[in-house]
This record gives sequence, structure tokens and C-alpha cells, in this order.
Amino acid sequence: MAQLFLKNMDSRQNKANQLGNATFFGALWIVFAFIILFFFLLVIGLLSYSDVGTIFNVLNQPEFCFALQFTLKTSILATILATITALPCGYLLARYKLPGSALFDTLLDMPIVLPPLVSGIALLIFFGPFLGKHLAQAGIDIVFTPLGVIVAQWFVATPFAIKTFKQSFASIDQRMEKVARTLGFSPPQVFLKVTLPLAKNGLMSGIMMAWSRAMGEFGATAMLAGITRMKTETLSVAVFLNMSIGDIKFAISTAIVMLFIALLLLIILRVVLRNEVQV
Repeated sequence: MAQLFLKNMDSRQNKANQLGNATFFGALWIVFAFIILFFFLLVIGLLSYSDVGTIFNVLNQPEFCFALQFTLKTSILATILATITALPCGYLLARYKLPGSALFDTLLDMPIVLPPLVSGIALLIFFGPFLGKHLAQAGIDIVFTPLGVIVAQWFVATPFAIKTFKQSFASIDQRMEKVARTLGFSPPQVFLKVTLPLAKNGLMSGIMMAWSRAMGEFGATAMLAGITRMKTETLSVAVFLNMSIGDIKFAISTAIVMLFIALLLLIILRVVLRNEVQV
């Protein structure tokens, strides 16, 4: 009798555990499905508000051609600058325990957590009242110029490159670098011929993240370089300007183009990260 009672208790406990597990994982799947459906419908909604003819008509307009070329040029230059500055920062943060490293990490992450408009105000004050006269004497104009667009894009993109580069360098087995040193390689040779090739996939993903962030930048760019049509007009600025004057078709078509560019960059990034895991 007691054994039968214990057996029934165990059976009820197992059923309760199964029900609890099913409820838990069911809730997880519901939230997951909701988020996927929400973002999918978001994309569908944007695409459904325009048509192919309107998009191609916008693609042929001089304003869009200027904004696209200008965005590509400035974002590529900003990404190159971000890569050059992020490489030493990421390497040093990954290899050395620096005094005050927590403070350094906080400062380098500042553009990530600051609202873009606040970053733009800080850049405007720095390159305006703070250093503007000295830069003007040297023939360098940053405020309300195309150069300001590059500076703003570089400022917001660099932290993403630094964080990715740091993680990539930290994942490398330092024994391989030590072996290269025993073979007579100098520190610069070890960095160029061993460290960089081993970290190349992570570096590529960081570069892609920095480039995508630079291409989509608006707030800091608007504050530092202004939103002058056909002068400092990036794709994001073009969307804002045309929405503000009621040209919905132009704005939405430009947004769709930016959507496809973002999806392309994300696909490339996923491929790079997948190859890194396989390696």
C-alpha cells in the first residue's frame, strides 16, 4: 500500500515537472515568436508603403545620388580612421592590465551610451569654441563642413571597433606569439605576421560593425556638420529633410535603400562570424 502511494506521488511529481517545463519553454517560444513576427512585420510594413517604380524614380534623382555617394565616401573614410585608431587601443587593452583600465574602458564606451545628439553637442563645443580658432588658423574647418561628417561618424563608430578588436585579440593563444618570438621575430613582426592573421575574422567583423554604425549615423552628424542639402547630406539626413517637408515617397524610398544596405552588411557580418567560429 505504501509503495503504491509513493509510486502515485512520484507520478504526480513527474507530471507536475513536465507541465512546469512545458509552460516555461512555451513562454520562451511565445516571446521569441512575438519578437520575430514584430520585426518581420516592421520590414514588411516599410516595404509595402512604396513600390518598385517609385524607388527607381528616387534612385535616379540627383539628391539621392549625392546622398548615397557622400554617405559611402564619408563612412568608408571614417571606418578607415576608426580601424587605425581602434587597432592599438584594442590590442593594448587585451594584452596589458593597465592602471585605471576601468576608467579607460568607460571613456572609450562613452559614445555608445551617450545619446547621439549629446555626442554631437560635445563635438560641436570641442571643435567650435574650444579648438575652433586654432584649427581655423591651421586651415582646418570641421564645424558645418563635410569633414565634420567624417569626424562625427568616426567618433560614434570607433568604440564598436575597439570592443570587437579587444575581444578578438584576447581570444588568441599567446603561446603562438611566444613561439614566434623564440624563432627570432621582433615584436612588430609578431604583431603583423602572427597576431593580425589570427585575429583577422574578428577584426573584419569589427570593421563591418563600425562601417554600419558610421553609415547610419545622424544625431552627432546633424549637430557637428549640420543638415545642409547637397553639402552635408547623408542618407539619414536625406530621410529627415524630406520627411520634414512632406516628401514621404523620397524619404521612404531612401529608408528602404538603407534597409537593404543594413541587411547586406548584417549578412556579411554573420558570414564572417560563422567562419570565425568554424576556424
